[in-house]
Amino acid sequence: MFVSKKLLKRAALGILGLGTLASLRANEYDLGSIGIVRLGRAVVTVFIIGRHYKNELYGTNLNPNTQEYVDLKSKVHKYGAQKLLELCCANKGVYIKVGQHIGALDYLLPQEYVNTMRVLHSSAPQSSFKDILTVIKEDFKKDPYEIFESIDPEPLGTASLAQVHKAVLKNGGIVAVKIQHRSVKTNSYVDIKTMSTLVKLTSLVFPDFKFDWLVDETKKNIPRELDFTQEGKNAEKIQNIFSHYHWLKIPKIHWEISSPRVLTMEFVKGGQVNDLKYIQNSNLNPYEVSSKLGRLYSHMIFIVGFVHSDPHPGNVLVRKKNNEAEIILLDHGLYANLSNEFRWEYSKLWLAIFDGNKTAMQTHCANLGVTDLYGLLACMVSGRSWNTIMAGVQKTKYDKQEKEEFQREIPNLLPQISNVLDKVNRQMLLILKTNDLMRCIEYSLNTGSRMSGMLEMSKCCIHSVYGEKLKSCTNVWEKWKISLSKQWALFKISLYYIYLGALNFNIQNSVNSFLKNEFYTF
Repeated sequence: MFVSKKLLKRAALGILGLGTLASLRANEYDLGSIGIVRLGRAVVTVFIIGRHYKNELYGTNLNPNTQEYVDLKSKVHKYGAQKLLELCCANKGVYIKVGQHIGALDYLLPQEYVNTMRVLHSSAPQSSFKDILTVIKEDFKKDPYEIFESIDPEPLGTASLAQVHKAVLKNGGIVAVKIQHRSVKTNSYVDIKTMSTLVKLTSLVFPDFKFDWLVDETKKNIPRELDFTQEGKNAEKIQNIFSHYHWLKIPKIHWEISSPRVLTMEFVKGGQVNDLKYIQNSNLNPYEVSSKLGRLYSHMIFIVGFVHSDPHPGNVLVRKKNNEAEIILLDHGLYANLSNEFRWEYSKLWLAIFDGNKTAMQTHCANLGVTDLYGLLACMVSGRSWNTIMAGVQKTKYDKQEKEEFQREIPNLLPQISNVLDKVNRQMLLILKTNDLMRCIEYSLNTGSRMSGMLEMSKCCIHSVYGEKLKSCTNVWEKWKISLSKQWALFKISLYYIYLGALNFNIQNSVNSFLKNEFYTF
């Protein structure tokens, strides 16, 4: 028995229609939440961007070394960045997260993309209050107002995966409630597969485009970030590790009203860490803020190996407490877990950069996966130019001119940067992002000379490298010699920074800071 093509076509259209209707009903008639719509939107955007590059830039006969070509390339980058931003805002969720990641890579991607995507750090699209209440009801099987006395309909902040609302408990306590966007988890699986496919297709058309690493990192990290229970555990772990830092505040988790999609925590006030006006109006010293952040992150990276990897200004607050700066660390969903071997190798690379030792840099970059482009990796890690590294990063103050020079060269090195990111040890990727975010904060606070940060980083690197030697040593006499060498190295580096302070007329502060085991350049 044969079935007519006409009948088959009608049946197929009927099934497609019913499937679409079922999908719309499942997504409460939100067309933007349907996988095929999101996929189509992404494909069309990538096609438009690719065609624009091909027609407007690669299709010209302009000499790449001319200013006309540079200006045209910048114009094309701006167009592509704007289209990508529109896609992120339309598809939300994972797309916003990737956009935020791009906006954090200040020293690794064209400024047109970084500056355009950076808006997502503070103004991501928000969910309706109705959806927020629905998520709470679904997770706790209760009406939200049986749990909370009140919930502010306006979010305190909106991020890629969730938004935070201020609420009052039945006992009168004030809390911050982080609620996951309702459809983000469902959409994430399709979105990641879509991104992976599009990146692979794009790399076939543009061989220099190697961003598989970004998709791989997103694929690995998104499931972790979508589990708010894990985020709560991360917050408590980092609190326990740094409990001796009296100036560090981690909001307390209310486990009895938390779930995989809802995280309730202590409400803490503060200003964004890059808000220089707020810091000055609070009679806080920006160098103190910068130094404490440098100390915290240096210890996370080089000593502990457990690193908060999303320190954009919305996640790091500051306030005055007991006449000093208190750092408030929020959003503990994304942490890098570094192996001891990576920590030791990375510490050695930094010491080689401090010393301007090309041979050592080459060795340790190779151990981290990068051989021929070791100099570029050293620049990416330090955020400094090769000339500065060779002259000595401790001796050369970081200024606006060097920043602009560094960023001017990035567009000319995109294929090489892409190659480095594709080859480097995967543990390095979140560290590079963290480094760039920290540099952005320092630049906003006008503390870019980073003498205090360099001192703390140097000391942590020394602790890490000598810690490795002590761990592998069994002879008591050898252990004593290693410990003595470590103390001597720490003493020398501290004296060196006192000397630098003297050159900058900060001798009294330098000596006082050395005696207190601190270093604030004020």
